[in-house]
Amino acid sequence: MRDKDASKEGFVRSRSDFRPAYLDTWESGELERRVARGLRLLTPCRACPRDCGVDRLQDEIGACRSGRLAAVASAFPHHGEEDCLRGRRGSGTIFFSGCNLRCVFCQNSDISWGGQGRPLTADQIAMLMLELQEAGCHNINFVTPEHVVPQLLEALLAAVQQGLRLPLVYNTSGYDCPESLALLDGVVDIYMPDFKFWEGAVAKRLVMAEDYPERAREAIREMHRQVGELVVDEDGVALRGVLIRHLVMPRGLAGTRQIMRYLAREISPDTFVNLMAQYRPAGLVVTRAGRYPEIDRALMVDEFVEAKRICFEEGIRRFSDP
Repeated sequence: MRDKDASKEGFVRSRSDFRPAYLDTWESGELERRVARGLRLLTPCRACPRDCGVDRLQDEIGACRSGRLAAVASAFPHHGEEDCLRGRRGSGTIFFSGCNLRCVFCQNSDISWGGQGRPLTADQIAMLMLELQEAGCHNINFVTPEHVVPQLLEALLAAVQQGLRLPLVYNTSGYDCPESLALLDGVVDIYMPDFKFWEGAVAKRLVMAEDYPERAREAIREMHRQVGELVVDEDGVALRGVLIRHLVMPRGLAGTRQIMRYLAREISPDTFVNLMAQYRPAGLVVTRAGRYPEIDRALMVDEFVEAKRICFEEGIRRFSDP
């Protein structure tokens, strides 16, 4: 069950000694204050870099297409995540609907754009968290939470009061704002951001956010400041730290070399990376045939091999191999 090099000497801790970060924050009363601060970010909304300015407390809808309540598409023990998250009992994933990016190759557009899912109250989301804990999951894994951080904190407060004690995973596109990440300091145990693109022009065309690279760099730097390098337990299951996902794109469009150089030199050479090879045409790339010719085919084997070689050349050594 161990990811390659996840148990590198110095990055293993005993699970029996682990205590979720949010417990201290809750016991001090700070978690309740964070909830109040988070709700203020919704009116006018500035919970993510889109900075739409709508009043989501009054159910006005901005870029993420979410109002006062967070919509949930699904919640279940996920056995398809990285080994260090799923372990033997699965990662307790809660998939939020809506998204603040518009990736033209999105494979879950029914959730991110189409509105699949239903709005849930904080108590209802808390119940999902507790049910996943009861099912034996190793962690609670919030998927696409960038636009619902205030609602996430509301649900967490209710869940902790009822006995939640699992590590929290913040599974994000990387398009996060400093205000939301500040609310998560001392709350999230494991950050798992994407680092999709290095060049703003490419991000503007393919995820419709020219500032994505800058925001991702800022977010990953802050995440690492909060939780450091990935630490696992005796069985190789993650307890705390940062895990970066990087999807290798056809024709080198992601900017893999620049991203790995940044991670190794500006974050840490011990940054844990999942280098992903599963790109395939989807979303608008398929429905608007010919509009995105640079990504209209699946990734080639030699492109992935080259990306892995680049990681080593730039100093990255800790991987979750596909």
